[in-house]
Amino acid sequence: MPPPATHPSEAKPSLTVLLAGPRGFCAGVDRAIRIVEEALRLHGAPVYVRHEIVHNRYVVESLERQGAVFVEELDEIPDDGRPVVFSAHGVPKSVPAEAARRRLFYLDATCPLVGKVHREAERHFAAGRHILLIGHAGHPEVIGTMGQLPPGAVTLVEDAAQARRLRAPEGRPLAYITQTTLSVDDTAEIVAALRTRFPSIAGPAKEDICYATTNRQAAVKAIAPRCDLLVVVGAPNSSNSLRLREVAERAGCPRAILVQRGAELDPAVAEGCATVGVTAGASAPEALVEEVLARLRTRFDLCVEEVVVREERVAFKLPAALTEADPAAPPLAAATTP
Repeated sequence: MPPPATHPSEAKPSLTVLLAGPRGFCAGVDRAIRIVEEALRLHGAPVYVRHEIVHNRYVVESLERQGAVFVEELDEIPDDGRPVVFSAHGVPKSVPAEAARRRLFYLDATCPLVGKVHREAERHFAAGRHILLIGHAGHPEVIGTMGQLPPGAVTLVEDAAQARRLRAPEGRPLAYITQTTLSVDDTAEIVAALRTRFPSIAGPAKEDICYATTNRQAAVKAIAPRCDLLVVVGAPNSSNSLRLREVAERAGCPRAILVQRGAELDPAVAEGCATVGVTAGASAPEALVEEVLARLRTRFDLCVEEVVVREERVAFKLPAALTEADPAAPPLAAATTP
């Protein structure tokens, strides 16, 4: 039998959706989540995690259902011999030092690209340089990076205006490093201001902003001029997700919004739009993008086009304490250290 006729009043308006590629999970986020999952598989629940493993409640709640217990500080963790995981954002040196003092078994899920910035900071400090860190105050990655060195060794620079009026310590050579999840364009402006003020300032051999942040911003720039609205899937405390929204508006999209889940999106926001862009921050899984598309389909007939600006094939290894662990080994003892 032929399908029933659709009356004009029942037809959904058409809407073109441009999916930015790449989007969503980066290699550092994927590694951090796998560290928690593998620790749970090898050692059972609970596995403690200091801070959100990544900035995404969907991910955190999924791990909680598997047996992860999230805490803010180590003093919330009992001396029961269970594994402790540090988040992907990195931690001050005082945190693993305290874990070692308490003889906790800890696994460091710090993104290797954040670890690269930590090592740069240590090298500059060892060379006698004062370090200018370009980043956002209060972000866990910034707290972790500044915590690699003694107090006063690092000055935080948040914007170009601050860079232009900065008073650096006299008689000390300077170096700059950056948070890995910043706006590429904003950071270039800040670096230019610093180089104008301090022509001999040392910088990284390769920029500190990570490949995933750079690629996701490039993908947004590619689709933003074609969009009437751009939806970023990500958490409000996710630096890279917030930057994607800003990049979209600067690149020519009239409006960009941030949602954590499809349920947060009112499809009516796309009324009158011909084209909507969709992307996801580096800590947002593809399942949440699918939720947004499903939400839009309740009101529109979608024509989905993926626009890929770069292919990503980056992968990071898990810690040896997990890959070399014996699944038949007895439960951890409180005295076990990595």
